[in-house]
Amino acid sequence: MQQNNILQEINQNRLQQVQQQKKTQSIEIFKDATPYHNPCISLVKSIASKKNAIISEFKKASPSKGIINNSVLVQEVTKGYQNAGAAGISILTEATYFKGSNNDLIEARPNITIPILRKDFIVDEYQITETKALGADVLLLIAASLTINQVKDYSAYAKAIGLEVILEIHDETELLHICDDIDIVGVNNRSLKTFEVNINTSIKLFPFIPTQKIAISESGLTTVENIQTLQKVGFDGFLMGEAFMKYDEPHEQLKKLLAQL
Repeated sequence: MQQNNILQEINQNRLQQVQQQKKTQSIEIFKDATPYHNPCISLVKSIASKKNAIISEFKKASPSKGIINNSVLVQEVTKGYQNAGAAGISILTEATYFKGSNNDLIEARPNITIPILRKDFIVDEYQITETKALGADVLLLIAASLTINQVKDYSAYAKAIGLEVILEIHDETELLHICDDIDIVGVNNRSLKTFEVNINTSIKLFPFIPTQKIAISESGLTTVENIQTLQKVGFDGFLMGEAFMKYDEPHEQLKKLLAQL
């Protein structure tokens, strides 16, 4: 697997999976699901209400690290995150490369009263309806995966059915994808081409993020110093997964981090 093709490969794989899924699961099934009709919990408001807003991620594996932690239960980890003071929960649902599952989100939802972000690779509007039906509150769109028009259309549709939207960007060219229906702009510090992590990516891009948008930094955040540096720059929140998930009790690591902050 060539590193510079990993995102393209994941997207193609997801597109094929969605095409297969459409044959057996109509969009009307999603619209009949109870969570589809439930009001969403606002991540924007949750981040704004906290001095140290951490979106804690449930992530079993990644293409760059392989298995991170596949011995913990999603219900226990996410409930622990909530009790420890997380602003929101991120749950990976991509199966092939991240070993995630829609069931992880479904199982976590009943015990969680803070916002849940469905972290996946959205390549079709069908997945947006599915995201709401799974019980998520927030959708992730990755600028590197989508055209400017797709981001505009997908974010408008997500907002119309009640979801909040995070747009993930990696470089200056992707700033053009930011549009009115984006609630939160997330800067991913991990290069999708090399997998190298550099928090200077966040520092470099922050001045160009519209001031009316919530700004979060993602990936490679491991220390209190990382968070404090980016708070001084102006970031409102931080998405952290691996830093917690590599331990037996991820929520205890969040608790420690918040105590130090």
